[in-house]
Amino acid sequence: MGRLKAYLKSFMLWELLLGLRLTGRYLFAPKITVQYPDEKTPQSFRFRGLHALRRYPNGEERCIACKLCEAVCPALAITIEAAPRADGTRRTTRYEIDLFKCIFCGFCEESCPVDSIVETRVYEYHFEQRGEQIMTKDKLLAMGDKYEAQIAADRAADAPYR
Repeated sequence: MGRLKAYLKSFMLWELLLGLRLTGRYLFAPKITVQYPDEKTPQSFRFRGLHALRRYPNGEERCIACKLCEAVCPALAITIEAAPRADGTRRTTRYEIDLFKCIFCGFCEESCPVDSIVETRVYEYHFEQRGEQIMTKDKLLAMGDKYEAQIAADRAADAPYR
């Protein structure tokens, strides 16, 4: 009896009919697809996107050239050169991040003692020429100036978890 039943199921393509039934069930269900350029999903305040260097409220850059971010970077994407200033403090003369090497792990952000290097929520970027993937100190500071309000709000939201 079991062999006859198995033969009839294979003859009538029973598995195919079950699959078509499942397809038909979801064919008219409401869709949950996000139409990307027009609609965007909400992001977590811990999202790790493009990097930025922050400044103090008086306009001075925060980076003290301790090179911890360079040391902790597993992809070796960060390059820092430092020089002493006239007042005796040390600041960066060259701060570069190669975005082709970067794996956006967030270790640089976690290791920074003065909260200088951060990762913003910016993920919509592209490069048209070779060399544009290198984020220089000027580009990083410009990103930090542009998104400082959002960065500060994300830091305030993340404060209870640190």
